[in-house]
Amino acid sequence: MTELRPDAAGKVGFLHTAEVHVATFDALSRKHLPSASTVHRVDPEALELARQDGMAERVRAVVAAHLAELRDAGCGVVLCTCSTLGKVAEDLSGDGLAVIRIDRPMLRRAVTLGPRIGVLVALTSTIEPTTRVLAEEAADAGTDITVEVSVVDDAWDAFLAGDAEAYHSSIAQAARVLASRCDVVVLAQASMEPAAAQLAGLETPVLTSPRSAVEAVAAVQRGFKNDPAGHLPKEAAAVRRH
Repeated sequence: MTELRPDAAGKVGFLHTAEVHVATFDALSRKHLPSASTVHRVDPEALELARQDGMAERVRAVVAAHLAELRDAGCGVVLCTCSTLGKVAEDLSGDGLAVIRIDRPMLRRAVTLGPRIGVLVALTSTIEPTTRVLAEEAADAGTDITVEVSVVDDAWDAFLAGDAEAYHSSIAQAARVLASRCDVVVLAQASMEPAAAQLAGLETPVLTSPRSAVEAVAAVQRGFKNDPAGHLPKEAAAVRRH
């Protein structure tokens, strides 16, 4: 069983692949983790590396180095906000550090909302990790699901160009189309969160990952504070059980 340092409950680390996420998660932390301080590490190159074939070991080394630095900075819990890097980061949980992948809490909820799940992505590298976690969560829930993946062409180019309006508009438009065929739509990347505001009137539920992930971090912290022995709380164990 992983043990957290006695001083680890009050500091939360975030591993990002885009600078834009820092403000988003600081705002969520102020709301859901008001007593915690935050430490951010941003590495866009880690995502680009993960998208290249044959780089798995190098990606693991890069992520491990970031997690070690966050641990050394005093973090007891780290949220990896990149779904592509999620499995690598989650698998490195241990040695006094609880690591949560951003999409697992959201995908756990998705499998409870109906068998037809739509997954919206702007990067093809997000497809495999997202669908794998959906399968894991469906198996744990004893639920049969079908998954339809929709790749939003050219959306990532708009994101990289800093055109947030075009990016979120294209995501929202694709979500409306996908929603007509599904019981729930998952916006698979954290960067898609603002697009949900354009879908407020949609009958089909649309799930985003940032808020649910930070709420999972808060659950880990609560569990830690309630366990004077300093063991990894059950909430964290459930999040990274695979």
